[in-house]
Amino acid sequence: MVDWTEKYRPTTLSEVRGNNKARDQLREWADTWENHGDAVILHGSPGVGKTSAAHALANDMGWPTIELNASDQRTGDVVKRIAGEAAKSGTLTGGVSGRRIVIMDEADNLTHNADRGGSRAITDVVKSANQPLVLIANEFYDMSNSLRNACETIEFRDVSARSIVPALRDICRQEDIEYDDDALDAIAQNDSGDLRSAVNDLQAVATTGGRLMREDVVTGERDTTSGIFDFLDDLIKKQDAEGALKASYDVDETPDNMLNWIEDNLPKDYEGQELADAYGYMANADRWLGRVRATQNYKYWRYAGDNMTAGVAVARNGTKGGWTRYGPPSYWRKLGSSRGKRDTRDYIARKIAEESGISMSTARREVIPFLAEMTHHCKNRELTVTMAARYDLEEKHVSFVTGSGKTTNKVEKIVADAEERKHELAIEHSGGAFEEFASDSVSDDAESVQGDGDGHEDKGDGSDPEPRESAAEPEPTDAPESGNGQSGLGDFL
Repeated sequence: MVDWTEKYRPTTLSEVRGNNKARDQLREWADTWENHGDAVILHGSPGVGKTSAAHALANDMGWPTIELNASDQRTGDVVKRIAGEAAKSGTLTGGVSGRRIVIMDEADNLTHNADRGGSRAITDVVKSANQPLVLIANEFYDMSNSLRNACETIEFRDVSARSIVPALRDICRQEDIEYDDDALDAIAQNDSGDLRSAVNDLQAVATTGGRLMREDVVTGERDTTSGIFDFLDDLIKKQDAEGALKASYDVDETPDNMLNWIEDNLPKDYEGQELADAYGYMANADRWLGRVRATQNYKYWRYAGDNMTAGVAVARNGTKGGWTRYGPPSYWRKLGSSRGKRDTRDYIARKIAEESGISMSTARREVIPFLAEMTHHCKNRELTVTMAARYDLEEKHVSFVTGSGKTTNKVEKIVADAEERKHELAIEHSGGAFEEFASDSVSDDAESVQGDGDGHEDKGDGSDPEPRESAAEPEPTDAPESGNGQSGLGDFL
């Protein structure tokens, strides 16, 4: 059986349903591509016509199409080889003016760990391509910041039921299917803005024979959740307290994440007293979430949810109109930008904790700040070398503690000296094992060296026995001993 979503896929942009503004923006991007040369990201929910619009544009422009799927081609080398080559000059492809269009579907899948450089590679391709390049994404903010900034962006909104119904009606007429208008309305309402799902549902119920009636359509809840942006729009602009609370039930976000989303986007529409009142409810929600973290009693989540949804809606003074560009929490962006620093700090804290027998928390709060002060800019070079040797630190770790910024020749020399210091200490504390095995004068007959049983060694040459150092006796040191509960900084000094 022929798939109707493919059979009735739009062949021209004029046939794209429900996203007239996005359709016109895409056509303008193509018409002016010679002037700007930018790639474009088409983003929106699944089934709203993004990929269909890209192929329809290619037909309108007379551009041959090269289609890639980011889920299948996710390594950096593959992306550069396939997408990079595809985005180069296309004079041999037969397209109008030598142009061809490269369409990469599921481009938002390039950001996960498994991509092995795919996101960086496609960003490089985008910046260097001399052919039109279209990226398709369901989750716009799953794409890297650098990739989003390098492209034009066009949002495809969910297709309204009143736009879905005419598309279903046209299909019925071409397939000679008799129908009741109520049946098509039910399908359109049941598919929540997903035109592709609506066409699939129509094909499923219309091929059973006879007239398509309202009772033939099974109306049930689809396994979907409300998008965070739709929820923010309802909460901040439209819903009353009860409606806002119910809308939050369909959002696939933890209460902590939802709090961050609401907190950052509130000032875009609220102001004055209503903003102050809304933040008051947000503060209450944050206190309840704090109790959850402290007690692990997740029953408190409901009180946090009441405050951050119903409370925020109550604080609104009337309804809000227009369209607002909501974005992810700035807190997340700050975390992302500081993640490398936090990883470096935690590595150093772990090394200190393992060496000194203290917790990582103590190492972070008490030891690292003192080390940073004492080794600032590596001015106390001997102490810096000792620190690097003691805690097995590399160049980036020494630069982090000393505040030297990027790795310098001075830091590299310090780490090299620390490696030599570690080697010397290893020999010193080996009990002479390395020296014995390295010496050519040592006989294979180990029995020639005997102990006299009283802590002296008999060399076997008739000379007086010499005192033997006991491995159990530590070397004397002027450093104070670290007592129980101490940070371990005394041991280092």
